[in-house]
Amino acid sequence: MENFSTLTTEKVNPATAHIDECTTLEMVKLINDEDKKVAAAVESVLPEVAQAVDAIAEIFSRGGRLFYIGAGTSGRLGVLDASECPPTFGVNPDMVQGLIAGGEGALIRAVEGAEDNFNLAAEDLTSRNFCAADVLVGITASGRTPYVLGGVDFAKKFGAITVGVSCVEDSALAKVVDIAITPVTGAEALTGSTRMKAGTATKMVLNMLTTAAMIKIGKVRGNLMVCVQATNDKLRDRIKRINAMIGT
Repeated sequence: MENFSTLTTEKVNPATAHIDECTTLEMVKLINDEDKKVAAAVESVLPEVAQAVDAIAEIFSRGGRLFYIGAGTSGRLGVLDASECPPTFGVNPDMVQGLIAGGEGALIRAVEGAEDNFNLAAEDLTSRNFCAADVLVGITASGRTPYVLGGVDFAKKFGAITVGVSCVEDSALAKVVDIAITPVTGAEALTGSTRMKAGTATKMVLNMLTTAAMIKIGKVRGNLMVCVQATNDKLRDRIKRINAMIGT
């Protein structure tokens, strides 16, 4: 049986030990004080983020795909980032894909035991025809989720590039991927609630991975999303303004 108490993400935060006794304003200030630490944690791993961006952009330039894989909050964040790429950058939905342990139903309601299934990720990736030309980004705040580790193991058998995003020092994930991105966000305001600081750091990293990679392959001019899809009135108006600015 693993000793989860040694994980940074499972430690008790002394700064919020009495949060249940606080006024509402004191409570949200404590949470905000913890959130302020996230940007610094992400800043410390920017070299690794840049390395991953270059690898992903190279894969895109060759027609390869980016796969996110995770469980729980981590899986949902991967699916979220993937789902926002087509409307933002005008790319095919297959180009960036998010897989969550337990399937689409797990986006709304947890699927018991799915994240502990090491072999399930191989099945999910096989169903998407994952191959050596693709890149896999495994996401797990604790750095030890079997579903994610199984996905990385499967990807490495193909010789595909693997990236790991976790929030625990020297994690199992960091030890097996080609590029380890590890913003250590520390103990959560609520013990073990990694949807908070760890989740915020993860979303920041994923945003950078896809945004910077899309910039590198020409989906952005200046800081304008020139490939955005006109799917509503706001975006149709934005496209008109972008066209006016770039003279088309």
